[in-house]
Amino acid sequence: MKVRSGIFLLLAGLALVSLSPAQTSTYKYFRIGSTTDAATAASAGFALMGGGDDLDEAFRWLCGKAPGGDFLVLSAAGSDDYNAYVNGLCHLNSMATLVIPDRQAAQEPKVAGIIRHAEAIFISGGDQSRYINYWQNTPVQDALRAHLAAGKPIGGTSAGLAVLGEFIYSAQGDAPDDPDLASSQTLVNPYLPRVTVRRDFLHIQLLNNTLTDTHFAKRDRMGRSLTFLARIVQDGWSRHPREIAVDEESAVLLEPDGKARVVGPGRGAYFIAVREPPSACRLNTPLTMRNFTVYHAPQGTNFDVKRWTGAGGVAYTLSVEQGKVLSTQSGGQIY
Repeated sequence: MKVRSGIFLLLAGLALVSLSPAQTSTYKYFRIGSTTDAATAASAGFALMGGGDDLDEAFRWLCGKAPGGDFLVLSAAGSDDYNAYVNGLCHLNSMATLVIPDRQAAQEPKVAGIIRHAEAIFISGGDQSRYINYWQNTPVQDALRAHLAAGKPIGGTSAGLAVLGEFIYSAQGDAPDDPDLASSQTLVNPYLPRVTVRRDFLHIQLLNNTLTDTHFAKRDRMGRSLTFLARIVQDGWSRHPREIAVDEESAVLLEPDGKARVVGPGRGAYFIAVREPPSACRLNTPLTMRNFTVYHAPQGTNFDVKRWTGAGGVAYTLSVEQGKVLSTQSGGQIY
């Protein structure tokens, strides 16, 4: 998240409300604005942010789905860094951050209640393994699914975006100081123990059968994403999975009708689809899998996830031959 001058200063006339949990509780709740929840109408929408510096346009769009409502940031660590920033961008009844750092906190009835009363939710970056380990199969997961079923908007950045798709690179087993899982590692061994893909954390219909990834071109994640897709096919989860991969300082703003717009000064988004099964996807064997379709959508591009077609971007094909990614783009560029 980009640090902005004055971001940690409370806006004039707004009170900081920190609801102290019971002594045995571990969650933290920071709120500014009204202490009484609003009863405003919200509409569905999904802000898929790729990490790096936050995008004002994406947050304004998300707030616009719940005008005058209660906006909630969820995280597994940290403090209230987002509160003043988002509150300064949007007209809200309240702005709050809820930190849920373990499974004990996720079992707290008050935690699920806070989530259920929010009109808009944003899941912050960090470590997606914590979201899976701490929140899955708890009242937090139930409350998030209820939020979506009620047609309310949600967004996420970095790890927060990674958990929005049906398929999730969960980073299970990674130590806190582990280096980023590299494309070069996964392409030569698709069943490397760190290649951990989970599913069904949330139910967003438009992101069914879809893997979501972040920091994409910036951290050279194409190869590992192709490996994740290969594993999804090889393990029998889907014959034709898809992926929405978003670069840093970019966002995909997805409407409930499937129409999406790409914003931000980063390299945009990559919409990837599987055409055929892998020829070789097994332990200690370099991946071979051909004819992935890729649509690179820079800022200003429109894309329809229902029809899986776009306007304003570039379409090409990638294949993996014995662990090496090959492209139909000029010069063999994969991004």
